[in-house]
Amino acid sequence: MTQRVLIAADKFKGSLTAVQVAERVTAGLRRVAPRVTVESLPVADGGDGTVDAAVAAGFERREARVAGPLGDEVTAAFALRGDTAVVEMAEASGLQRLPAGVFAPLTASTHGSGELLRAALDAGARTIVFGVGGSATTDGGAGMLSALGARFLDAEGEPVTPGGGGLGGLASADLSGLDPRLASVELVLAGDVDNPLTGPKGAPAVYGPQKGASPDDVETLDAALAHYAKVLEEAVGARATEYAAAPGAGAAGGIGFGALLLGARFRPGIEVLLDVLGFAPALDRADLVITGEGSLDEQTLHGKAPAGVAAAARAAGKEVVAVCGRLALPPEALGRAGIRRAYPLTQAEPDVARCIADAGPILERVAEGIARDFLT
Repeated sequence: MTQRVLIAADKFKGSLTAVQVAERVTAGLRRVAPRVTVESLPVADGGDGTVDAAVAAGFERREARVAGPLGDEVTAAFALRGDTAVVEMAEASGLQRLPAGVFAPLTASTHGSGELLRAALDAGARTIVFGVGGSATTDGGAGMLSALGARFLDAEGEPVTPGGGGLGGLASADLSGLDPRLASVELVLAGDVDNPLTGPKGAPAVYGPQKGASPDDVETLDAALAHYAKVLEEAVGARATEYAAAPGAGAAGGIGFGALLLGARFRPGIEVLLDVLGFAPALDRADLVITGEGSLDEQTLHGKAPAGVAAAARAAGKEVVAVCGRLALPPEALGRAGIRRAYPLTQAEPDVARCIADAGPILERVAEGIARDFLT
């Protein structure tokens, strides 16, 4: 009987896209087991690569000209199938949109993410999966809300300056001008963090340093976002304070908070994406599932794509193995996650620099080992 393999892996960040991972694993498997049937379903957890995963699963790629995090115009993509859109905030407001070595922790804005949501509405979307992660911003979603019709004014009645730093001067907020189409759209906030907006576990303290924020910047941003939430409470009531403390509000520099104000429902990114991409029927057809990402580590176990794939596969009684660039989990942790065995590139090539530079060919060799162990 022909064995069926489902490859449902995330990208190897900096080396291979999720689509390339699937192609390389397929090539390696077929070298050893030429008759194997392989189905590829590249996955993502809401961060960068989410739109690419949707397009690989049959969504149409759409593009829009929007503001980047520094205000310059960029071409950003979203994915559309029927009346369901997958929007990735990193496409408009991600770190990859900044020039190399440049950070703007106080001034980077999510305005372009709001424009991207509006483009999805213009395209007829009635359900929007909003993937958040990889942001360059810490503005609490204020830029996004502004692009959708909200007004944030200083004491002189002028719009506050872009970015989280400018929110310290916020005097009034008006959400009455928000795009009316938002009221009839299902907005799903797809992320993999459960941080609140502010405080020791909030967006500035935990993620600000990754975006170039100094300790003083973190303090400034935390105070500014707390003030922003207070002003919004005056504008929309107690729900603003509730949302600021809610798990996921701190996602992507607080854009989760802005999305919750729009009525979004928060769900773990990988769960949402597996539903949208049609993972369940593909899983039914598989005998073996291969998942993976660049680094299998403690973070993987907290909502990253391989953990989500493994949990769903285990529930369906399917065997799961993983490929990765680097393995930092002991076998017992892998077992608890539902992963029978992991195959790191470093197993085939001890030189880490070479693993990164030549990830594709090395991954093919690793996949040959999987085929020998499980398909022959």
